[in-house]
Amino acid sequence: MKLTFLGTRGEIEKRTRRHRMHTSLMVSYRGADLMIDCGLDWLGKFERLHPSAIVLTHAHPDHAWGLRRGARCPVYAPEKTWQELQHYPIKDRHVIDERTPTKICGITFEAFPVEHSILSPAIGYRVSAGRCRIFYAPDLILIHDRIAALKKVLAYIGDGATVTTSFIRKRGKALIGYSPVRAQLTWCEKERVPIAIITHCGSEIVTSDEPKIVAKLRAMAEEWGIEVALACDGMQLELHGKRSDPG
Repeated sequence: MKLTFLGTRGEIEKRTRRHRMHTSLMVSYRGADLMIDCGLDWLGKFERLHPSAIVLTHAHPDHAWGLRRGARCPVYAPEKTWQELQHYPIKDRHVIDERTPTKICGITFEAFPVEHSILSPAIGYRVSAGRCRIFYAPDLILIHDRIAALKKVLAYIGDGATVTTSFIRKRGKALIGYSPVRAQLTWCEKERVPIAIITHCGSEIVTSDEPKIVAKLRAMAEEWGIEVALACDGMQLELHGKRSDPG
């Protein structure tokens, strides 16, 4: 399994050379290239990547609005996401049911509900190809059924909206917002996930001294014996069913 971080910027105004495009991941395996999320930055641009299919986590602008003019390839998303995108001119659309493994071009996706937004419910994906398993959740407060989601996962790819400060708000009985990276690293420690990669970077990362942020992340991860990397646009990673070094 090959991972290419096409974009790593969250829904913020600031852009840098390392974090320029809205968060998106390409998962490649045996000739198939599956793009996860296609935010507004990708409008009119994603076609040059020639994805075999596109899979969406939710309908927020930085995750789905790049498809406003449609797509030539198949697009997969949960039913609640399709309800928000019903007017998009996408002909080849497919529904991904929660907790039901769905094989797309030889790569298996299993959708797990995550807390993030009331208006645009989000999911995270457990992605399997060959002996490799990753979990991808670029926007979240928590994972429902986290134990099952992270079981035997080699790499967790999570939300970099905030590093240590909780950005969680309450709307009625519902929670919205983002969990800090520190909390996500504790999930990896508890579920024995050896690698954590942070994407969907917020202002705390994008506007800061990045080497200092990386050192801070590594110091936190070292407490729990986890390898951690901060993703940047264009970063690639090969996974072979064992520990791999992001580069």
